[in-house]
Amino acid sequence: MRISQDFAPTGPDTGRTARRRPARGRAAAALTAAVAFALVLTGCGGNDDPAPKSASGKSSADADRVEPLAAPPAPKLPVTVDSADGTKVTIDSTDRIVPLTGSLSEIVFTLGFGKQVVARDITATFEQAEKLPVVTRAHDVSAESVLSLKPTIVLADTTTGPSEAIDQIRDAGIPLLVVEPAKGLDDVGRRIDTVAEALGVPSAGTELKERTEKRIADVQKSIPDHADGKKPRVAFLYLRGSASVYLLGGAESGASSLLEAAGAVDAGKESGLNKDFTAITSEALAKAAPDAILLMTKGFESVGGMDGLVKIPGIAETPAGMDRRVVTVDDGVLLNYGPRTDRVLTEIVEQLYAKGGKGQ
Repeated sequence: MRISQDFAPTGPDTGRTARRRPARGRAAAALTAAVAFALVLTGCGGNDDPAPKSASGKSSADADRVEPLAAPPAPKLPVTVDSADGTKVTIDSTDRIVPLTGSLSEIVFTLGFGKQVVARDITATFEQAEKLPVVTRAHDVSAESVLSLKPTIVLADTTTGPSEAIDQIRDAGIPLLVVEPAKGLDDVGRRIDTVAEALGVPSAGTELKERTEKRIADVQKSIPDHADGKKPRVAFLYLRGSASVYLLGGAESGASSLLEAAGAVDAGKESGLNKDFTAITSEALAKAAPDAILLMTKGFESVGGMDGLVKIPGIAETPAGMDRRVVTVDDGVLLNYGPRTDRVLTEIVEQLYAKGGKGQ
């Protein structure tokens, strides 16, 4: 399973079902909804500074908002595009848009189509979308709710389901485009281009892609040199305390790309975990030996914060546990790999290299 804001392991706090998870990680772009991640360098002292700003000038306090392009062009329609599920889809109107994942909603709004969006998936957690009607039930799409809104285009990804709902929407004659989910930073531009082409604004997609890639590159330039020449080892944990879900991320968790872009080593991947997630054990944590732990905010809160985290077997014995060193990022944005990824990367970098950037 791959966890992101859109998909997560089954459990009372996540709602996604095991059959929805793709091999690459059926827990992908939603984690909240389906799953997303968040942090704080607990135990490193207070910080009275104002909200830090990313290389793009946006502060972390803005993380629950998207930043639309200043002047997106008018759509040139109709267009016919290839859907990731092997079909061709013709779109002739963007008047009523329904994105079925939070990450796709983020792209649509940032391209400048917020006023045309008529519904949201529960994983669209940013401020501009919060008043829209939700068309998911326990994170599964309700075809009836979608159709009642008379959409002119529906956007989904390969982890969206159940399949019966997707079929029902298509059978009603609604153009429905399936987009490949994002696995890492290399997918950011691809997804932006795909959505922009479907909406008839490829030039806006190019503009947004270039803006996003530049901001990510600017954040990476701010990463300090490692004092001892060693990169910090960071383990990504997916936690849902109320559901007794405690997982250690591996190479396919979805977090590796972010950690590596932040100048860190994915401790789970480096320790030999080649899949998405494995149950946390003292042995697995000892082998990973993380200097810091990356968590989604809600996961961190679900175990009772730092005091609860170190009670999970094996964590207190790791360097991260002994130093009480945690990095947290909001569930609704951590693994979206979209227009706000520079802000996610900024949060990780600022927390990981606090106080001079020594990766302590």
